[in-house]
Amino acid sequence: MAFEDNSFKDDILVSVSCITYNHGKYLRDAIKGFLMQDCDFKYEILIHDDASTDDTPDIIRELEREYPDIVRPLIQTENQYRKGIKNISGVWNFPRARGKYIAMCEGDDFWTDPRKLKLQADYMESHPECAMTLHSAVISSEDGAYRGKKMIRPYRESRPVKAEEVISKRSNYPTASLMFRTEYARSLPDYYYKCPVGDIPLQIYMASRGTVYYFDRPMSVYRAGAEGSWSSAIDSDTEGTKWKEHREAMRELFEAFDLETEGRYHAAVAEALERESFLIDLKLGKLSVLSEKKNRKFSSELPFADRSLLLLKLKFPGMWELLRRLYYKFFTFS
Repeated sequence: MAFEDNSFKDDILVSVSCITYNHGKYLRDAIKGFLMQDCDFKYEILIHDDASTDDTPDIIRELEREYPDIVRPLIQTENQYRKGIKNISGVWNFPRARGKYIAMCEGDDFWTDPRKLKLQADYMESHPECAMTLHSAVISSEDGAYRGKKMIRPYRESRPVKAEEVISKRSNYPTASLMFRTEYARSLPDYYYKCPVGDIPLQIYMASRGTVYYFDRPMSVYRAGAEGSWSSAIDSDTEGTKWKEHREAMRELFEAFDLETEGRYHAAVAEALERESFLIDLKLGKLSVLSEKKNRKFSSELPFADRSLLLLKLKFPGMWELLRRLYYKFFTFS
């Protein structure tokens, strides 16, 4: 899909891309994170609402009235996702971006560091070869119960990240941490638009276009299990249909990427597909994959507690069931 010709505005350095759908209970946190940024450059806030049925559109209109020079909303009257447009950001927000860089944050996540935009933009300004930057994030349950206790921390120090590491990674990257060059977002390949999960094709494409840098600094919050999120929808799929569809979508994505890059990253692509299949098998309850020799590396990547519990369930199902019943009897309340 081609992007419209939309020249950069000299006085806007960063375009914030925010997509929303029924995020009324979360959106004010995201807005606060946008507006508290301490920058010596101008930025704009592009908000796309996908025909929300709650008060999200009202909050966006209120924000536009208060900050008309910064906020540029696009409020749909018909849900675009249901029409088959999976990657809303790439279709509706990226073409509108007037900044040199695009920073991502969906309406149910939020930024916590007032220097986030400046740190990332300054690095990319001084490293023209850099296509994308990212950082760590705190994980919060929807009600904030374990905020600050869990993190998405892909690496243990700030450093450049090789393309192969982006393609085949042990940890996801927080969406609200991503900043990349708008010029590359104007030429996203078809596999980006076909994939139901926009982050992964975006990340691997950027890694193929330039260098990537990681800040080991938690500058945003990922809200796990938020209403209306893709992760919430797929985790509630008790039949496993969505996970099977996801496996096929990932296979198509990585094969298309491998073809486009002429096999330059083939080993990383193959490993990424193997890891993805292993993790999906676990989601589908196929615990026997833990004991397969080919999966030894991926099994070792699991958190120790998770791996131990899964192995207990696999090898001693009777003990697992007993412990599960005891837990629900003594540690849960109605």
